[in-house]
Amino acid sequence: MLALTLLALAAVAAVRAAMPKPGPGELVLVIQPILSEEQTRKDYQPLAEFIERTTGRRCLIGTLPNFIAYWEVIRRNSGYDLVFDAAHFTDYRIRKFGFTVLAKIPGTVSYSLVVPKGHPVLDPMELTGKTIATLGPPSVGAVRLSAMFPNPTRQPAIVQVDNAEEGMELVVAGRVHAAILPTPLVSQQMARSGGLAVVMTTEPMPHWALSAAPHLDKGLREKLRAALLNADKTEDGKRMLQGIGFPKFDPATPDLYAGQGNVLRGYWGY
Repeated sequence: MLALTLLALAAVAAVRAAMPKPGPGELVLVIQPILSEEQTRKDYQPLAEFIERTTGRRCLIGTLPNFIAYWEVIRRNSGYDLVFDAAHFTDYRIRKFGFTVLAKIPGTVSYSLVVPKGHPVLDPMELTGKTIATLGPPSVGAVRLSAMFPNPTRQPAIVQVDNAEEGMELVVAGRVHAAILPTPLVSQQMARSGGLAVVMTTEPMPHWALSAAPHLDKGLREKLRAALLNADKTEDGKRMLQGIGFPKFDPATPDLYAGQGNVLRGYWGY
């Protein structure tokens, strides 16, 4: 209980330090902390600027240092207008707070359990008692890793990292026995310089979505939805897509994400 209390207090402090303070009429776009805060702001600035041009309102990017702080922001449902994140968070906000899902990244996304190359592992259970790096709860990686080890007496030693870059560095350097990381980042690492072997890949889930708070005007939400879905057909939109590294945005509905948020039921504050 003391540990949970300390984590909650640390999360509140992180939220207060990290979240932007918008002025009148300004929008806050929150993005989940897969990457470091600095890298997240850099990578998604083109999206924030596209939102500004579409809505005529300044858009500030809100980042958090880790998923514990991120969950604190999401469940409090204040201080943000737009969110770009994973399927389980998207479904949670739709059901609990009445958010509108505007558009999604094409396709699905999964997580891969990886080990340093040259240290073969055929079954996750071989990693019982071994160190595994993961993004903190309630990230998809942490949720999926927990499901791999249902026996409470046969668990790995979790090494919590603040972002996927840190987890990648640890496993490539052999400082942990394994890591569970977003499959696209694993693929990039293997194409760039290798150093990894994949043990298993999780079942895919719908890719990240951009969702809007119910306090935003419906006309603004629909204007932004249309701009995102047509981004690959306009010069301004193409520049934005190139900047964030995705080919286009696809239509998204609540039904597509329905049930994904159930994995959050066991976490504090649900």
